[in-house]
Amino acid sequence: MPELAQAVRPCAARYRVRVLSERDAARAIDALRRGWPVALGDLRLLAVETADDTRLAAFDPRGEAAILLSPSRAATLKLANQYAAADPRAPVTIARCGWIDLPVARALADPALDLAMPLKGPFRTIETRDPAAALMALELARLSGLLPAFFEGGEGPADAAVDPEDVAAFSAPARIELVARAHLPVAQCERAEIVAFRSRDDAVEHVALILGTPTDKPPLVRLHSECLTGDVLGSLKCDCGPQLDAALARIAAEGWGVLLYLRQEGRGIGLINKLRAYALQDQGFDTVDANLRLGFAVDTRDFAVAARMLELLGQKRIRLLTNNPAKVAALEAAGIGVTESVAHSLPPNPHNARYLDTKRDRTGHQL
Repeated sequence: MPELAQAVRPCAARYRVRVLSERDAARAIDALRRGWPVALGDLRLLAVETADDTRLAAFDPRGEAAILLSPSRAATLKLANQYAAADPRAPVTIARCGWIDLPVARALADPALDLAMPLKGPFRTIETRDPAAALMALELARLSGLLPAFFEGGEGPADAAVDPEDVAAFSAPARIELVARAHLPVAQCERAEIVAFRSRDDAVEHVALILGTPTDKPPLVRLHSECLTGDVLGSLKCDCGPQLDAALARIAAEGWGVLLYLRQEGRGIGLINKLRAYALQDQGFDTVDANLRLGFAVDTRDFAVAARMLELLGQKRIRLLTNNPAKVAALEAAGIGVTESVAHSLPPNPHNARYLDTKRDRTGHQL
């Protein structure tokens, strides 16, 4: 049937282009984690965090590769008001000179070294080549779980090549699939079902726990972002563990509802970077300033993932257990009707009182 063949060929071509784009982005992420150079559009990049002297020498034998930083990290280093670095949204490029070696570059990248290795300078910012690609480089670092800092320039072949558009598509709201479900009695409710979802883009696995017997009433839903330190280890620095326990108890008491366990540790920056933020908090910075000093946004979580999970569970109208208006707005923007926002507050302890104050005063939580 020639008509069918003609219709299939364009679809197959588009599918192949999309799959190749995903593979390019995934290969670039893997290469950065391994300390290998990556080509991103017209930029040649080597992640500062995973570089070593041998790899840096191979990447940049002349010692001329510039250093690319996030705007918030550059602002911390008092570089954001220099020429070509005044836009707070734009990545900042620092010119390389002979004394800026790998230890200095790491000190530029990692705020944990700010006290141990005070920077002397002077540093000279220069015009960033291909600002759009540079911005996607910072996103690629986040997807890789690395500090957003690169050597930019260099020579020789790259181990992976990716277009900026592919990085943007890869970091777009994940395409979630429901892959498994099973009965799982839990302490708060013996009649419970666990449902597993997988992202086709990054292989991250999210979980929903359905408590009780579904009815026509909109379920009480809690969006809980993964917190290894709080959920598993009993950390007192945050309120995540107690919030998780209280949410399960509240949903069970309602008769039925859903807890979505989202694999977005540290507001989306990953476990290692979250621990770096903890170290900065020990120096006196609050959770917002700690993320910014690391070079990340205050919150990079993707609540569209939760909306898609609810759609796959057949729940388009919910009651949301939250103090965070951003969650309500994100779900509604993704097509989930929030009929009621139910407060979810717990008393502070001496270790997390400042953290809770920061959530109220600087991130809009209604505590």
